[in-house]
Amino acid sequence: QVQLVESGGGLVQVGGTLRLSCVASGHPSDIDAMAWFRRAAPGQSGDLVAAVTRDGHNTYYSGSAKGRFTISRDNAKNALYLQMNSLKPEDTAAYFCVTCMSGGRICVSVTNWGQGTQVTVSA
Repeated sequence: QVQLVESGGGLVQVGGTLRLSCVASGHPSDIDAMAWFRRAAPGQSGDLVAAVTRDGHNTYYSGSAKGRFTISRDNAKNALYLQMNSLKPEDTAAYFCVTCMSGGRICVSVTNWGQGTQVTVSA
């Protein structure tokens, strides 16, 4: 079992930046792809924001994230990051670090979820 702990969320103004971090523990050597999901409200389904392959060479971004967010990972530190620039009010959500099984896509299914970190963008 892998445990994921996110940090870096907070309150930021429109146009601001935040950098989310996630550290994995437990059996990090078992981790394949990783990704960030977000949920705008409790009970809603999570939306995939960005994903990265195990070697970090290939990435995926949702349409809303493309050009503004950058996903990266440091396998030596068992860490995943999400650099978020030009933040908009619609980016307000709880952001979750996840591990994934890969297949035809980078993140075919989620295998572990973090507890989430809240990002709030004020107008």
